Amino acid sequence: MSTNPQPESIDETSPLLNSHDDQEQYLLVTFDGPDDPGDPMNMPSWRKWACASILGAMTFAATFSSAVFSAVAPAVANELNVAPETMSWATSLYVFGFATGPVIMGPASELYGRKLPLFLGYLGFILSQIPVGVARDIKTVLFFRFIGGVTSAGSPAIVGGYLADFLPPVERGVAVAIFAATTLIGPSVGSIVGAILVETSMGWRWTAWLSLILGAVFSAIGYFILPETYVPVLLKRRAIKLRYETGDSKIRAALEERPVSAVDFLVRYLSRPFVMLLLEPILVSMTLYISFTFGMVYLLFMAYPISFVQQRHWALVQGTLPSISIVLGIILGSAYVVRYTLTTLQKKFRQDGVISPEDRLPPMIVGACLLPIGLFWFAGTSSAEINAWPQIASGVPIGFGLQVILLQSLAYLIDIYTTNANSAIAGTVVVRSLLGGVFPLLAIPMYRNLGVFWATGVLGLCGVVFAPIPVLFLLYGQQIRKFSKYVRHD
Repeated sequence: MSTNPQPESIDETSPLLNSHDDQEQYLLVTFDGPDDPGDPMNMPSWRKWACASILGAMTFAATFSSAVFSAVAPAVANELNVAPETMSWATSLYVFGFATGPVIMGPASELYGRKLPLFLGYLGFILSQIPVGVARDIKTVLFFRFIGGVTSAGSPAIVGGYLADFLPPVERGVAVAIFAATTLIGPSVGSIVGAILVETSMGWRWTAWLSLILGAVFSAIGYFILPETYVPVLLKRRAIKLRYETGDSKIRAALEERPVSAVDFLVRYLSRPFVMLLLEPILVSMTLYISFTFGMVYLLFMAYPISFVQQRHWALVQGTLPSISIVLGIILGSAYVVRYTLTTLQKKFRQDGVISPEDRLPPMIVGACLLPIGLFWFAGTSSAEINAWPQIASGVPIGFGLQVILLQSLAYLIDIYTTNANSAIAGTVVVRSLLGGVFPLLAIPMYRNLGVFWATGVLGLCGVVFAPIPVLFLLYGQQIRKFSKYVRHD
């Protein structure tokens, strides 16, 4: 059906006709073929990449805010007269908020569309920075850090579904690389900026004001660039418009066939991410691996100051700068995946007309090998008696491994769950954020009791345990997917 179709042009043999009972028949609105301009897949290329870029920028602001507080924690503890260990909760509670927000935002985006939940949540994220910036007690800081995490969770929970709406598989791989890079670079940059702020006259409160400024600027741009892209919601809007123009009450969209009550939303939609986690072996395995990898990101931002500031006795800012090597690794990992996507995957897509989700996994296997190598390298060169440069260089394979694992696992889940991608990713974000919030709390006692060498070595061993997961799904993923009602069947 075109943008302005005439319902009388549809006869009783039309595939757009759907019978609900013996008394009444409805005309279901669909797109008018593959070239319908209302289909998000037909957006101009420049706008698709503008949308992907601004979604990445909004995610950067949210993840920047998650880690920027870690470097200023001692200064905040001193000003508010609390123990330094207490301030580690400022980072953990923000990440715990990441675990709470997707429970609502992911499913809501599959019912009300992508744009509304994303920007309502983002407005809450921006506003939550104000109480932190003016706080006079620890309770205010911790409470609104948690609220900031909850409301900013629309970025990790919704962006994957957004990208699946308007990008075909090959281009989607490149866009997911942008998104995954911002997810990791945000905390890396945040930890460095936080250290710089606390060493200058600006002070720790500017961590909140910078988060507010970044969030306000990127969301303002995004609001005008990003359209609604969720097809069921777009068809519902089209059906409402047609009913108004024609007066024909029989015109319906699929989303209107079964109106969703509040009870329905709570039972069916909010429970879907957890039901999928219970029933989907691929989702469970990838979620555990993603959670370990994501937790590593926040643990490393504690480990680097411990290793370089406390053990090597560097100044605070100087001790956070070595984490730039992780950022370099993240960028190299993104470049590697983009090259793989535009060569190997592009060639396969041109030859076969389709890409299997398992085709995303070979780069992930490379990342799964490099991550524990980087961790063992970091541990083995951590002694203060050894020159610091080898330890700094270890951040490159660590960042490369973190980026490629998170990037390709996310692309894999989006490919196999497609229309249910946001629910799948919401469940993953919940679990990974819970573990990501726990890791900063464990970092200080773990490194204090075990030392940098053994603590990082244990993490490397965990990386070795998880490394076979992408190999197993490369070999058996297609067979496993056949038994699921949530995945795309080739």
